[in-house]
Amino acid sequence: MLVTEDNVFEAPTIVKVFKQPSKPEIVSKAPFLETEQLKKLGDCISKDSYPEGNITWYRSGIVLQPLEGVVDIVFKKEMDPVTQLYTMTSSLEYKTTKADIQMPFACSVTYYGPSGQKRVYSEQAVFDIYYPTEEVILQVLPPRSAIKEGDNITLKCLGNGNPPPEEFFFYLPGQPEGIRSSHTYTLTDLRRNATGVYRCSLTDGNSLVASTAVTVHYLDLSLNPSGEVTKQIGDALPVSCTISASRNATVVWMKDNTRLKSSPSFSSLQYQDAGNYVCETALKEVEGLKKRESLTLIVEGKPQIKMTKIIDPRGLSKTVICHVEGFPKPAIQWTITGSGSVINQTEESPYINGKYYSKIIISPEENVTLTCTAENQLERTVNSLNVSAISIPEHDEADVISDENREKVNDQAKLIVGIVVGLLLAALVAGVVYWLYMKKSKTASKHVNKDLGNLEENKKLEENNHKTEA
Repeated sequence: MLVTEDNVFEAPTIVKVFKQPSKPEIVSKAPFLETEQLKKLGDCISKDSYPEGNITWYRSGIVLQPLEGVVDIVFKKEMDPVTQLYTMTSSLEYKTTKADIQMPFACSVTYYGPSGQKRVYSEQAVFDIYYPTEEVILQVLPPRSAIKEGDNITLKCLGNGNPPPEEFFFYLPGQPEGIRSSHTYTLTDLRRNATGVYRCSLTDGNSLVASTAVTVHYLDLSLNPSGEVTKQIGDALPVSCTISASRNATVVWMKDNTRLKSSPSFSSLQYQDAGNYVCETALKEVEGLKKRESLTLIVEGKPQIKMTKIIDPRGLSKTVICHVEGFPKPAIQWTITGSGSVINQTEESPYINGKYYSKIIISPEENVTLTCTAENQLERTVNSLNVSAISIPEHDEADVISDENREKVNDQAKLIVGIVVGLLLAALVAGVVYWLYMKKSKTASKHVNKDLGNLEENKKLEENNHKTEA
């Protein structure tokens, strides 16, 4: 207003006052959304605005436009009578799908200020989307390459819905009725008859069914005979190790912790056959599936005695050996027959495979008879050997000859036979030559005798001639 002496001048102007609204916020949010259902998602509210603003909804940054049956937006504004400021509220109903999983929703408020139109955005909100189960999965826990008898397993049934199903029906092999349970069902101490196809479903008879095959591996071993077995030497003993398994199994034989090349077979038991036999089998593909059975074989025999002697080349002593075979180990006792005295100064070899020997060295001044007695739990056996005085020469017993010496003797015998055969052939040839020679000699003698006869006749003729001349 301008006031002068003459007049008053007025110039009007318009003053606009703007108030920026508060940052919009999504409230009354739905705890979850369900697919294929139109449901209120929430309210977007912005307060204290002047003039009033407008609210817009976004899905993953894209503006949501009203669409019947899918997007329904209701906007309203209120003015405070005291402050005359506006509060804007926008409600969104939305029909969600599985594509909205983890998708962010937001809203914004658009308002006018001194410099023109402006926009403020709310924080993003992600909603839990509920959808029905469309597929069922059956798992076997714990995961392993193979299941064997005695194992425990847990069947776990899962549905791909949200929220996941909490109750299922489990169908075991050979059982038509389902077992109602939570999403897991545990089986303990499985046996081979548990092998088969296992199924689970959401409800009894539901078309959504999952299945899995379970194979329970087994391994049986039967050793006949087994345990401790006592047999007599020379007896036959059939041994069999029978395997029954869910797949091919490897078999290993051990004797006294030493691996055998083949399974044992006894047609005539010997002392060296005694020992601890173990038949082991395993499934390589199944960890921990092993079986073993053992046989402790005892071979018994009555004592058998063989006595030999060795003469010292110098003739100073004689060694007498008592070879004993039997099991249990026979005890050996030496006595001198006649006097009955016991000889205690003996030397024994190790007891191996049911055999050992005891020997004594003596220098008898007169002929004696030594007796060797061997006794075990089965029988008592006695054998004697005469030993002459050291002044009387005698040859070693043939039984003392070792295998090496026996081979040498055999070689020498062969050599002698060869020499004899050669001499016989030479004698035969010499005989033939001699016969031919004699035949020729007789012929020559006849000629010589004839010549000699002629000479004598000539000599007589000459003598007669001389007589005639005289």
